[in-house]
Amino acid sequence: MSPKDRILRSQHFKNGAFQNLSLTPMKSEDVSYFKIIKDALRRAANVKPPVVLPSVKTDLKAVQSTKPVVTWFGHSSYLIQINNFNILVDPVFSGSASPMSFAVKAFPGADVYAPADFPAIDMLIITHNHYDHLDRKTIARLLPQTKAVYTGLGVGKDLQGCGLQSKLITELDWWETVEVSDEIILTATPARHFSGRGLKRGGSLWASFVLQLYGYTLFLGGDSGYDTHFKAIGDEYGPFDLAILECGQYNLDWPFIHMQPEETVQAALDLDAKVLLPVHWAKFTLASHPWNEPPTRVTAIAAERGLAVTTPLIGEQVIVGESYPQHHWWNL
Repeated sequence: MSPKDRILRSQHFKNGAFQNLSLTPMKSEDVSYFKIIKDALRRAANVKPPVVLPSVKTDLKAVQSTKPVVTWFGHSSYLIQINNFNILVDPVFSGSASPMSFAVKAFPGADVYAPADFPAIDMLIITHNHYDHLDRKTIARLLPQTKAVYTGLGVGKDLQGCGLQSKLITELDWWETVEVSDEIILTATPARHFSGRGLKRGGSLWASFVLQLYGYTLFLGGDSGYDTHFKAIGDEYGPFDLAILECGQYNLDWPFIHMQPEETVQAALDLDAKVLLPVHWAKFTLASHPWNEPPTRVTAIAAERGLAVTTPLIGEQVIVGESYPQHHWWNL
């Protein structure tokens, strides 16, 4: 069946677009788009760090581990390595999260890694097609070392636009599973968000993913507002050894498509996660909160709720079941 036919047959595709499980307005009912634009043009100076961000430069090609090693690169880009198998998620290394290279620039110090630093990519996972998750320039530069790509229904068209061959791309609907190998299983699961790289929205699916590998279970959250799907995923696949969840670029003006830090903690608890790795911060300004507010709030509420949180520097390794950095490095 062609990707187009699969989209049309998906129970999540209705009225010409993919739909969330719950009604999901793009903004609060009492907020105008004029206000959102005005606020974006009047952001305070503290939406960006005052100095170059600290980082660790890890030799990604030399990692050897029988436990999952997660290296975060700021925002929602990270690499998972185990038994010489490399899984890269939402890489954005072009210096910008926008179709215009001069806009939404990476913070100084947040872009210290480049495609040339990476080993062969056995799995490239793209959670959805927004510019801060699917970066065509980065993917084009990763082509020579990318063996296979996994994403949501309809995103394949964008990936082919980067030069990827269709035979390398596996598109999944929510709750569909693919056995990558005897030891690695990937399942696409729901998220509460939207898609689009222009004026048209909903033409491709946004997703989270459950990654089961060598006896470990990781949750790759992508972008999502809070909803009941986290509990459903936790009931089906939990407990999770690590949940990688968005925590940043939120605003009460758009409360349904991104989570407040307190909701991120609740989502991790719903998932029955042993440890939370908060991402979607420390690289780009896409909202009006201070750049370092997300980790401050999420670590405070997690401590109150008894949830373990790991907060590595950009490039610092998290070793699942062994090492969870907990620096408050954002207090610059």
